[in-house]
Amino acid sequence: MEQEFKYRTIAASTTAEFKDRGSKFLAYAYAVSTTADIKEKLQRLKKEHPKAVHHCYAYRLGTNGMQYRANDDGEPSGSAGKPILGQIDSAGLTNVLVVVVRYFGGTLLGVPGLINAYKTSTADALSAAPVTEKWIEEKFEIHFDYPVMGEVLYLLKQAEATVYQQELQLFCIVKTGIPRRHTADYVQRLSEIRGVTVKSIKEEV
Repeated sequence: MEQEFKYRTIAASTTAEFKDRGSKFLAYAYAVSTTADIKEKLQRLKKEHPKAVHHCYAYRLGTNGMQYRANDDGEPSGSAGKPILGQIDSAGLTNVLVVVVRYFGGTLLGVPGLINAYKTSTADALSAAPVTEKWIEEKFEIHFDYPVMGEVLYLLKQAEATVYQQELQLFCIVKTGIPRRHTADYVQRLSEIRGVTVKSIKEEV
């Protein structure tokens, strides 16, 4: 039953290298939680590898795994992004981005050769990454007056909630993620505190 409330992702970034007939494939695996994270990682790699011919990537985001993308970045259709995404999925991971940077070695590899290169480099990067299980959270915005801050923060701590943003002034706002396994219980308890309003917020991407 507990497994329904958890998701698997990687705990650290890793890299791997694969070579075939002079071409070099550098795979970078990252833990990500938003599309902004993904853009930032891609931009950084493009700056690091300006002479690479392709920066192919795939990601899966969100605890329901419904957000994903596979990008061939100029390689033949389906030869790069799909094999990368396939490895993320076969490892049962989400909130993961893998970018494979290719330096062309002068010999065409053909679609089967490309699929093998992107698949193998991704698999090597992911197999080197430590995998962690995290609680699936529901996101909320909590509004309350300063005098009840102690009660609110105590309940969030008890709930093992993640605080993403907080403004603790005369009127306070906290953006938080409460583990789904006991969301209903703690939302009710928070709502019972005088002057507290709890609003559900959609996953920010």
